[in-house]
Amino acid sequence: AQSVTQLDSQVSVSEGVPVLLRCNYSSPISPNLFWYVQYPNQGLQLLLKYTSGTTLVKGINGFKAEFKKSETSFHLTKASVHVSDAAEYFCAVSDTVPETAGELNTNLLRC
Repeated sequence: AQSVTQLDSQVSVSEGVPVLLRCNYSSPISPNLFWYVQYPNQGLQLLLKYTSGTTLVKGINGFKAEFKKSETSFHLTKASVHVSDAAEYFCAVSDTVPETAGELNTNLLRC
Protein backbone atom coordinates (compact mmCIF):
# COMPACT_ATOMS: atom_id res chain seq x y z
CA ALA A 1 0.00 0.00 0.00
CA GLN A 2 1.06 3.58 -0.57
CA SER A 3 0.43 6.74 1.40
CA VAL A 4 1.33 10.42 1.57
CA THR A 5 1.88 12.69 4.55
CA GLN A 6 1.72 16.45 4.34
CA LEU A 7 3.54 17.88 7.33
CA ASP A 8 1.96 21.34 7.31
CA SER A 9 -1.83 21.46 7.51
CA GLN A 10 -1.86 25.23 7.06
CA VAL A 11 0.83 27.57 5.76
CA SER A 12 0.52 31.35 5.96
CA VAL A 13 2.93 33.51 3.99
CA SER A 14 3.21 37.09 2.82
CA GLU A 15 2.96 37.99 -0.83
CA GLY A 16 6.27 37.89 -2.68
CA VAL A 17 8.06 35.42 -0.42
CA PRO A 18 9.03 31.80 -1.18
CA VAL A 19 6.78 28.97 -0.05
CA LEU A 20 7.42 25.29 0.69
CA LEU A 21 4.64 22.73 1.04
CA ARG A 22 6.05 19.44 2.26
CA CYS A 23 4.94 16.00 1.14
CA ASN A 24 6.46 12.66 2.10
CA TYR A 25 5.33 9.40 0.60
CA SER A 26 5.49 5.70 1.31
CA SER A 27 5.33 3.23 -1.57
CA PRO A 28 6.72 -0.28 -2.07
CA ILE A 29 7.63 0.49 -5.68
CA SER A 30 8.63 3.59 -7.65
CA PRO A 31 5.60 5.83 -7.25
CA ASN A 32 3.72 8.27 -9.42
CA LEU A 33 3.40 11.53 -7.46
CA PHE A 34 1.04 14.44 -7.97
CA TRP A 35 0.23 17.89 -6.66
CA TYR A 36 -3.27 19.24 -7.17
CA VAL A 37 -4.66 22.66 -6.33
CA GLN A 38 -8.20 23.69 -5.46
CA TYR A 39 -8.92 27.39 -5.63
CA PRO A 40 -11.93 28.74 -3.71
CA ASN A 41 -15.24 27.62 -5.25
CA GLN A 42 -13.48 25.60 -7.97
CA GLY A 43 -12.71 21.96 -8.65
CA LEU A 44 -9.39 20.17 -8.33
CA GLN A 45 -6.77 21.10 -10.91
CA LEU A 46 -3.59 19.13 -11.63
CA LEU A 47 -0.60 21.32 -10.75
CA LEU A 48 2.19 18.90 -11.65
CA LYS A 49 3.11 15.21 -11.64
CA TYR A 50 6.13 12.96 -11.47
CA THR A 51 6.03 9.55 -13.12
CA SER A 52 9.67 8.87 -14.05
CA GLY A 53 12.74 10.52 -15.51
CA THR A 54 13.70 14.06 -14.55
CA THR A 55 13.27 14.48 -10.80
CA LEU A 56 12.65 18.24 -10.88
CA VAL A 57 9.14 18.83 -12.18
CA LYS A 58 7.87 22.23 -13.26
CA GLY A 59 4.16 22.90 -13.01
CA ILE A 60 1.75 25.69 -13.73
CA ASN A 61 1.92 29.19 -12.19
CA GLY A 62 5.61 28.93 -11.27
CA PHE A 63 5.31 25.95 -8.95
CA LYS A 64 7.81 23.11 -8.99
CA ALA A 65 8.47 19.94 -7.04
CA GLU A 66 11.47 17.67 -6.73
CA PHE A 67 11.25 13.91 -6.36
CA LYS A 68 13.83 12.77 -3.82
CA LYS A 69 13.77 9.01 -3.52
CA SER A 70 16.35 8.92 -0.73
CA GLU A 71 14.20 11.24 1.40
CA THR A 72 10.87 9.83 0.14
CA SER A 73 9.79 13.40 -0.47
CA PHE A 74 8.03 15.43 -3.16
CA HIS A 75 7.94 18.95 -1.73
CA LEU A 76 6.17 21.72 -3.63
CA THR A 77 7.88 25.11 -3.88
CA LYS A 78 7.36 28.51 -5.45
CA ALA A 79 9.92 31.30 -5.42
CA SER A 80 7.43 34.13 -4.95
CA VAL A 81 3.80 33.60 -3.98
CA HIS A 82 0.90 35.85 -4.92
CA VAL A 83 -2.48 36.44 -3.31
CA SER A 84 -3.99 34.46 -6.20
CA ASP A 85 -2.07 31.36 -4.98
CA ALA A 86 -4.21 31.13 -1.82
CA ALA A 87 -5.85 27.72 -2.09
CA GLU A 88 -5.81 24.13 -0.88
CA TYR A 89 -2.96 22.01 -2.21
CA PHE A 90 -3.19 18.24 -2.37
CA CYS A 91 -0.35 15.77 -2.61
CA ALA A 92 -1.19 12.35 -4.02
CA VAL A 93 0.61 9.09 -4.71
CA SER A 94 -0.17 6.13 -6.91
CA ASP A 95 1.79 2.97 -7.58
CA THR A 96 -0.35 2.18 -10.63
CA VAL A 97 -1.34 4.33 -13.59
CA PRO A 98 -1.07 8.12 -13.23
CA GLU A 99 -4.82 8.65 -13.55
CA THR A 100 -5.63 6.73 -10.36
CA ALA A 101 -4.21 8.40 -7.27
CA GLY A 102 -3.96 6.03 -4.33
CA GLU A 103 -4.12 8.52 -1.47
CA LEU A 104 -4.74 12.23 -1.27
CA ASN A 105 -3.69 14.63 1.48
CA THR A 106 -4.00 18.37 1.82
CA ASN A 107 -2.31 21.69 2.68
CA LEU A 108 -4.06 25.03 3.04
CA LEU A 109 -2.00 27.97 1.78
CA ARG A 110 -3.01 31.44 2.94
CA CYS A 111 -1.44 34.55 1.42
